[in-house]
Amino acid sequence: MLKAAIVILLLATLVSLFSGLFFLVKDEGRSSRLVNALTVRVTLTALTVGLIAWGFYSGQLSSQVTW
Repeated sequence: MLKAAIVILLLATLVSLFSGLFFLVKDEGRSSRLVNALTVRVTLTALTVGLIAWGFYSGQLSSQVTW
């Protein structure tokens, strides 16, 4: 369930990234929609990092790195 939530948040971050690009090209940076897209993207990224950290802390996620 945690992995699905992380994937959904990453996909939502990508959607916000491309919507910000669309607003930058369409509005040429003159509207606040670009700033709102950036705010949403930063919030989603912070939530994703928080979920990953919580997953490692709780033991639901583990690293398979051999080094």
